[in-house]
Amino acid sequence: MTITVSSILNAAIGQMFTALDGILEKAEAHAAESGADQSVYLNWRLAPDMLPLVSQVRIATELPARAMSRLAAADMPSFADDEETFAALRDRIKKAHAHIKSLPAAALDVEPDAPISFPVGPDREMTLPRLAYVQNFVLPNLYFHVTTTYAILRRMGLSIGKADYMAVPQPS
Repeated sequence: MTITVSSILNAAIGQMFTALDGILEKAEAHAAESGADQSVYLNWRLAPDMLPLVSQVRIATELPARAMSRLAAADMPSFADDEETFAALRDRIKKAHAHIKSLPAAALDVEPDAPISFPVGPDREMTLPRLAYVQNFVLPNLYFHVTTTYAILRRMGLSIGKADYMAVPQPS
């Protein structure tokens, strides 16, 4: 069996997007049950200098969608960044995942050792081999922002655990 860039990315992103969607679905139900306004959850931060939950989800969806587009030499997806509800964030996950699944594996798998340049801030660019870009930039960022979303929701009192984060199917 050959392990490819596309197989690594599609498996990891699929699992994390499934987990993210699942915990947001539970958060929406938790907010409704407790009578809390969703904006309280969406604007919650773990620390004053960290981005709020809504931004964590935006980055967790946009970064891999744009990264895979860059790897496939495809047009970058556009996101409005105007989500104000859990349902809107869940739609964003679906949109990002649909875009990612539309990219051809062959284009993603071309020359794993070839250099790829990408922005790492408003005035800075970095260049890495394509496989290192996936392993050392794309996936760690995805995991960080999904984990931070999970941690914010745990802090808000949501009853979720490792199985939710890992998107492990629960027995019926």
